[in-house]
Amino acid sequence: MSSVTDPLANSPTGDPGRDEEPYRPFAHLTTDNCALYRQVVGVFVRAKQEFTVHLRPEDVHLGLPPDARPPLESVATALERLAKWGNLRADPDTSRVTALEDFYRARHIYQLTRAGEAAEEALAAYDEALGRRGELQAVALADITVQLRALLALAQRPEPDPAVAHLSLLSLVDRFSGLAENARAFMNSLQRTVDLHEAEVEVFLAYKQRLIEYLERFIEDLVTRGSEIAGLLAELGAPPEGPVGPLLRLAAEREASDAAPDAAAEALAAAERRWHGRWDGLRAWFLSVPGRNSQAKLLRSAARQSIPQLLAVVQALNERRAGRSDRSADFRELARWFAEAPDDEARHRLWRSAFGLYSSRHLTIDQESLAEQEAEPAPAAASWYDAPGVRISPQLRRTGSYERRGRARAVQDRTEAKAYLAELSRKQAGQTAAARARLATRGEVRLSDLGELDRDAFRLFLLLLGDALSAWRPGMESVSATTNDGTMEIKLTRLRGGGVAEIHTLDGILRGPEHVVEIIDLAAQREPVGSGW
Repeated sequence: MSSVTDPLANSPTGDPGRDEEPYRPFAHLTTDNCALYRQVVGVFVRAKQEFTVHLRPEDVHLGLPPDARPPLESVATALERLAKWGNLRADPDTSRVTALEDFYRARHIYQLTRAGEAAEEALAAYDEALGRRGELQAVALADITVQLRALLALAQRPEPDPAVAHLSLLSLVDRFSGLAENARAFMNSLQRTVDLHEAEVEVFLAYKQRLIEYLERFIEDLVTRGSEIAGLLAELGAPPEGPVGPLLRLAAEREASDAAPDAAAEALAAAERRWHGRWDGLRAWFLSVPGRNSQAKLLRSAARQSIPQLLAVVQALNERRAGRSDRSADFRELARWFAEAPDDEARHRLWRSAFGLYSSRHLTIDQESLAEQEAEPAPAAASWYDAPGVRISPQLRRTGSYERRGRARAVQDRTEAKAYLAELSRKQAGQTAAARARLATRGEVRLSDLGELDRDAFRLFLLLLGDALSAWRPGMESVSATTNDGTMEIKLTRLRGGGVAEIHTLDGILRGPEHVVEIIDLAAQREPVGSGW
């Protein structure tokens, strides 16, 4: 009695042709006919999407691009190699056997194996990630703001719904992850755009204006939305003490509810650590702490720095197109002339014409040698060999310099100066905080009700007013603006028939149309958590 060995018994995927090496289906990527193999496997991927299981070599041959279709023999060879590597499964084709000779002739039908399908999915994911162009998502900032407001309202309930809390947190994490990933990809692609501008000059020049406008719009949204997000995060606090702590606990319990009884405690602890880490990452993205700026602030700085870089590239391209050349280009052209010179005599003439060092002129000279040359002048055409020499100092011959080296200057003690600057910085910070506190209003008030302002408060008020008026557009009745550092917010509303407002200062009176204004000190609201935008 004979035994038959199952060819699939030792195959982890159940596919023939797959050996013990787990990454053999990627072998076709490093061969000479890689393009043909990729096209052949692509035919099987499309066939699977159309619910076609088996393909004959003739079917694969017809599925290849008509303009670059190889011979059928090459396709058959490629199918055999792919089956050997484990990308395809080869089965005997007995459907067209009409004679005994046909049965012994090698005829196969092929289908995509699980290993080959997994390799194609990995390659597709790689191509998608490699070709992804990031984007700065201002809409994501608005969505994150909405989600945080919903979480804040949910945290204020006595018994929040676990399902609602879990889904809200999942939506927030998903939106934030997309924002962070796209921002990173965009900044990388932006740097590549700056570095590779020489490849397509015309495309770059046409693209730069839209890119700069895009960056400016996102920076404006990041300043306004980022400040609001930072305030909401400050209200929600840090786990586990903050109001968000119970919500994170509910989400962790809901995720760990399906764990086995013996692993429930461990799963709950792991889920809590995971949610605390996500929340800490979100806070680090929008909230600054002493010694570390937030990621949003770094992103805003990088976006701002990219604008002058783009403008510098545009200026360099315009100068190049206008025909201007730099010194390095001149020296390269001169080196080309030297290489193309027919003989040494021509190269000597080119050297004298280019650098003018053919006459007996000295770079430095003393008074005694200068007097001798005035008494017996040498013609400008005289060579160095025939011209009179110049006496030099023995120190110059020995050291190469006329200067006498003395003692090094002592290191200055700048402790007092640093202390003065630190005291000045503290004083200015106190004045700025006092000015913010003076300007902050409790709700909406008229401009004329602000009262008399000192110089610091009036200077800060003018900055706020300028930001608000610059954001004002025709047809608007109200506008809101935030300072660049995110410490103050002003809301200005038109007051029809309000008359003229007068603001008294130490230097005079500021008059203008009456408006309703609300000034909010955002920095003071964030002081309890020790963070700032």
